[in-house]
Amino acid sequence: MLKRIDPLVPVFTVLTVLSGLLDASSYLRLGHVFTANMTGNVVILGFAAAGAPGFSVPASLASLGGFLVSTAIVGWLSPLMKTVRSQLLAALAVETCLLGCACGVAAANGVSGPGPRYTVIVLGALAMGTRNAQVSRIKVAEMRTTVLTLTLTSLAYDLARGVITTQQLTRRLVSVAAMLFGAYVGALLLRHFAIEWPLGVGAGAAGLTAVAYAAASRERKTPQASGPAQSE
Repeated sequence: MLKRIDPLVPVFTVLTVLSGLLDASSYLRLGHVFTANMTGNVVILGFAAAGAPGFSVPASLASLGGFLVSTAIVGWLSPLMKTVRSQLLAALAVETCLLGCACGVAAANGVSGPGPRYTVIVLGALAMGTRNAQVSRIKVAEMRTTVLTLTLTSLAYDLARGVITTQQLTRRLVSVAAMLFGAYVGALLLRHFAIEWPLGVGAGAAGLTAVAYAAASRERKTPQASGPAQSE
C-alpha cells in the first residue's frame, strides 16, 4: 500500500517554484530588487548604500518594508486562525489577490515609471511576507519556500556524514529543483513577454493551489509557535 502524501508537501513545492518565479521577475525587471528573498535585499541595500551602480536604496527599503508590514499583520491576526488549513488558505488567498493586483498594475501602467514600479514591488513583498509568516509557523520538515541556504548546508553536511534519510534527501532536492525551475520559468517568460505574465502566472498558480489544497486537506490543529522560524 502506498503511503499517503501529506498535502502540505506539494503545496510547499509549488510555493517554492513561485518564489523563484517572482524573484526572477522582480530582480530582472524591477531594478535589482527581490520580493521574496529578504536576505538578498539586505545585501543589495548595502550595495546601494555604497553607491554601486544598478541598485536602489528606496527600492530595497520598499520591498523590505512591505514584507515586514505584512508579516507583522499576520502575527497580529494569527490568533484568529486556529488550524493549519485556515492559516494556509488565508495566506494563499491573500497572495493570489496581491499578485493579481500587481499583475493588473503592471498591465495597465507598465513598470518603467517609479509609481507603478514601486507599487508592484510593495504588492509582491506584501504577498511574500504574508505567505512566509504563515509557512514559518506551519513548518513542513525539510521544506522552505523562500531561501535555500540552510537546505543546501544540511544537504551537504548530512550527506557527508551519511546520516540523511530518504525523505530528507528527497525533500531537500525537490526544494532546490523547485526554486531553480521557478527562476528559469520567470526568466524565460520575461525574455518573451512583459512582467505581467509571470505575475499573472504566479497569481493563478497560487489560486489553483489554494483550491487543490482545500479539496485535499483536512482540518488540523495549529502548531504552537512563538514566531517565524529561522529560514537560513
